[in-house]
Amino acid sequence: MPAAPYTNEQLPDPKQEAAAKHLMESLRCLVCQGQSIADSDAEMAGDMRSLVRTRIQKGEKPEDIRKWLIERYGDWVSYNPPLDALTWPLWVMPILFLGIGVWIVSGRLKRRNRK
Repeated sequence: MPAAPYTNEQLPDPKQEAAAKHLMESLRCLVCQGQSIADSDAEMAGDMRSLVRTRIQKGEKPEDIRKWLIERYGDWVSYNPPLDALTWPLWVMPILFLGIGVWIVSGRLKRRNRK
């Protein structure tokens, strides 16, 4: 089957294309998992790029498109998941690890200063 329209083709309006590109860079490819849909060569990512561009061309707001994709595919599709009961470890763990790192470094510096 041929690729969906706007899979690899930019929108004629530069403002709409900029909004689409910004949104596509914040959405995770469901096949590649480590790339955004803007960077992925997967067929599904191409379909999602086409969907984003088509909806933006019709005047839909990027945040509404993001909400629809999250409802359809779950929070995992977004690189910026919301803070809720399921995703709180994603937000808390980096802060916790940073605190542990600071505690370890400060302990070593104190031991070094004592000698």
